Amino acid sequence: MTVAQLGALMPKSSIEKGVLAALVGSLLISFDPVFIRFSGTGGFDTAFLFGLFTAISMSSVIQVTDQRGLIRVMKQSGWPLIISSLLIVGSASTFVLSVKHTDVSNTMIIMSGRPVTTAAFSWLYLREKTSPALLAAIVGVIIGMGIVVSGSLESPHLLGDALALLTVIFLGLNGALLRRYPKVSRMAVVGLAGFFMALIMFFPAQPSSYTLSTWLIMGAMGLLSAPIGRVLNGVSVRYIPAAEAALITLSSTIFAPIWAFIIFREAPTSATLLGGAVVLATIFGYIQWTRKRR
Repeated sequence: MTVAQLGALMPKSSIEKGVLAALVGSLLISFDPVFIRFSGTGGFDTAFLFGLFTAISMSSVIQVTDQRGLIRVMKQSGWPLIISSLLIVGSASTFVLSVKHTDVSNTMIIMSGRPVTTAAFSWLYLREKTSPALLAAIVGVIIGMGIVVSGSLESPHLLGDALALLTVIFLGLNGALLRRYPKVSRMAVVGLAGFFMALIMFFPAQPSSYTLSTWLIMGAMGLLSAPIGRVLNGVSVRYIPAAEAALITLSSTIFAPIWAFIIFREAPTSATLLGGAVVLATIFGYIQWTRKRR
């Protein structure tokens, strides 16, 4: 295929660019659980490596792409950068541990409630005007998550589901914080969070026991797929409305269980499928309603 033919395949309009960025970003993020499972280490070790490589990749990207440089970017972001980074540490750590203790589909479906939890915390703490649609969405997501968790009450997966619930709470709190302080650098938040996570997890982790494959697998995740996926999701909102971007990013909830089934033969339970359908339908309806209102 020639360069001209490749150029013809590239999106021309802003909408096409935004949709492609959101879709590719979500596709890359959907591989996070696969990398975590293949790492061959415990939860603390995986979180340490994830944080280490994320800190390296994000700080390098900022230094190369932002004329202000890493130090100035962090200074200008102020104290919200630190709080947001600590919330990301909480969400990333519980996410990694959740994938280690429950089905991938359970973790991803529970995490898909992020748009609604962010809106809920924004309503609670920022006093943003609420609506009957938001209240209905909150109830719907809670019901869906309850169905997913109910399928694990008598199984070893309950701990993993509980950790996923903590993940979505941390993400919702962080989303509300960043809505209050929109000028905070997202890449700086992710990079500093990676540094904090590597620092905290270094003590329970055992780096001397890692094999070469562990370093390579987590390096591929922390340096490439995870940061690139998140940056693409952030870029997508420059071209398409945030509601549409959020809707497209839900595709990672579909992709991740597919990879888990193909690679690990991990089939979701009936409770997971039913709860997932409730959560996704609720979020889809809420985002569509928000989109029409705008």
